[in-house]
Amino acid sequence: MTAVQIPEPHRPRRAEGPSKEAPAPELIEAGFAWEIADAPLLHAGLNLADIAHVLDLRHRGIVPEPAAARLLAVLLEAHETAPEDFGYDAAYGEPYNSRERRFVAAIGDDAGWLHAGRPRREAARVALRLLLRGLTAELTLAAAGFAATASRVAADNAEVLMPDQTYLQQAQPSTFGHYLLGFVPPAIRDAERLLVALAEVNTSPGGAGCVNGSRLLDDREVIADLLGFGGVITHTRDAMWQTDTFIDVLATSVSLISNQAKLAEDLEIWSSQEFDYVDLAGPYTRASVLMPQKRNPYALSIVRGAGGVLIGRLTGFLAVVKSPSARSDNLIFAYGEIPKALEFGTRITALMDGVVDTLAVNRGRMWQRLIEGYTQATDLAEYVMLRCGIDYRAAYLVVGETVRTASRTGVGAIDLTPEDLDTAARTVLGWGPERSLGLDAEELRATVDPRNIVATRDAAGGAAPRAVLAMTEEYAAAAESLRERAQAALDDYAEVERRLLATAREVVRTAAS
Repeated sequence: MTAVQIPEPHRPRRAEGPSKEAPAPELIEAGFAWEIADAPLLHAGLNLADIAHVLDLRHRGIVPEPAAARLLAVLLEAHETAPEDFGYDAAYGEPYNSRERRFVAAIGDDAGWLHAGRPRREAARVALRLLLRGLTAELTLAAAGFAATASRVAADNAEVLMPDQTYLQQAQPSTFGHYLLGFVPPAIRDAERLLVALAEVNTSPGGAGCVNGSRLLDDREVIADLLGFGGVITHTRDAMWQTDTFIDVLATSVSLISNQAKLAEDLEIWSSQEFDYVDLAGPYTRASVLMPQKRNPYALSIVRGAGGVLIGRLTGFLAVVKSPSARSDNLIFAYGEIPKALEFGTRITALMDGVVDTLAVNRGRMWQRLIEGYTQATDLAEYVMLRCGIDYRAAYLVVGETVRTASRTGVGAIDLTPEDLDTAARTVLGWGPERSLGLDAEELRATVDPRNIVATRDAAGGAAPRAVLAMTEEYAAAAESLRERAQAALDDYAEVERRLLATAREVVRTAAS
């Protein structure tokens, strides 16, 4: 009988420290290379984050003055070096490792002071927020610009009558100005949301250490002030692994472009020969290389596709941030995806701004389609209800039958007669030949005149020119306020950077003299 082998008692795994072996080639290709690809985006922010950290350590007397000056000198040189010339190499690991190798090669052990009280993760988190705050402000500027342009074009077209549509079916008489202006309030709300998100983005994770803070950096406001952050992210774990702020920014960028994509889809249909409501300016179109007669609204396809791209980026980010807490995998993918999404959203918004600014509106065609159709039917039913004292359902049935008959014979709503409605009433209400609605021909003609119908929509938000112009003034003012706030933020960030670099240069200059 074979004896049962009893295993040795399990020994708890001990901390092993860093591996002395080189990274696996597969890890370099699949992991480090991914992170290095985002180094050009983070390069400027990493330089500023490192400079501020050294100044903070110097302020506390932690780093010796000569070492601080030498370290600041190489960091200033790095700041003046283009990312493609810096020497980021995936073989060394993530971007921080390439930076460390460069600094050690330049000044030796003095580069080691950069690690004091700060993990590499913190440097990247700070750099990401420095990048995103500028991109968020720029996207806000673009959104405000689109809102301002659309408001101005809407004001120019406040009296251009057209058949408004739902489900691509003619609905009611309106104006192109009122239609276009409908895309402005969402853009303004998205710009406002971006500024709210910007306040959260512009908070400092600096001094958070690994998970529980740092004994070296007892006042985290110092680095926040050096970098122009609006405040400190209080909880240190939240500072390192926060994701909801980034979701907020991404989601708002998706909302902004989705609103523009809706407009782009409408304009693509309306610029077709079948509708011929609008024409895109030549610079926003592309010719067919095969069909000489075609001029495609290419810019609109770009805007529509961009909406899908940004939805994908938001969805992808949501998929990775569901990981357990204190994991870096969620933000590794954020370093490139979020900045690229915001920058893409800014470019798309500028494109749509240009499309709207140069759009040609075919007023005659819109008027022609309006008087050929039956968008006046709702107002006609209300008129019959009020004039004849019958309930709205009965009036609705009478007008519906009138429209059906008129459409078969090619008679437009503007040419309907009291007799047409009497005939319909007898058909759907069972009236005898002696009964009549008693409508006046001139009054009926005035009722179905699209110009009169639109003029009655003068309550707040309506399509009457006066109401549209009041809204354009309100929205234009809101857009200008948003533009000023976003520009002020960008100006502040530029001034903070100027002061930070000037302080670092002064430390280096003083040490050299």
